[in-house]
Amino acid sequence: MDFLLRVIQVLPLADWLALGAFFAGWVGYVRFAKARSVRRPSVLASTNRIRQEWMLQTTYRDNRIVDAAVSQSMATSPSFFASTTIFIIGGLIAAVGATDKTAEMVQELPFAARTSMLVLDLKLLVLTGIFVHAFFRFTWSMRQYSFGALLIGSAPSPKDFERAEDAQLRRRYAERAGRVMGLGAETFNDGLRAVYMSFAAVLWFLSPLAMVVGTLAVIWVLYRREFHSDVLALLNEPM
Repeated sequence: MDFLLRVIQVLPLADWLALGAFFAGWVGYVRFAKARSVRRPSVLASTNRIRQEWMLQTTYRDNRIVDAAVSQSMATSPSFFASTTIFIIGGLIAAVGATDKTAEMVQELPFAARTSMLVLDLKLLVLTGIFVHAFFRFTWSMRQYSFGALLIGSAPSPKDFERAEDAQLRRRYAERAGRVMGLGAETFNDGLRAVYMSFAAVLWFLSPLAMVVGTLAVIWVLYRREFHSDVLALLNEPM
């Protein structure tokens, strides 16, 4: 109990409230977006539908080189972000190890809040944790795309689908392969959200209020892009 009280007393109340608002906003938006996508298609839901159609068209092709190339290109984005987050994590760990110099740099920022080195270390650790989470999501997305590529490579030929006694075999394959590709996209989207939210966490170095305002601004940007963007309207246009 004494240890817990000491941990709580490390940060001022305003910082605890800002940190709580940050994670509550992040988790709350993820749940909100998942629930809302059932009633109103999001960019992710719309592209998942297209992935299902893509996998269905794959079953009609003898030559699937294009499908393999597309699935490989889809894995390049999470690969790039995974590599980038490694460098960021390394830089943040180095900053934690050189808190004195980091504190001097932060204090030179205009409007930056004056905090103790322990508080600064905690802020850096929180930021590091965000990018570690993003790294794991990006790397898992890469693996899921590779699983989807395996399904494309192991798909029966069009003649085998036509000779199959079960008429739903083609549709079931397309749904399974499309879902695997969709999971890769969903995981990549989780990593991107973490990167977006890291910008709000950076504002914590200025003040708790800046962090809260930044959290609301990032959530608003995510909402607009996922549910009210121009590309979403184009994706949902009838063929």
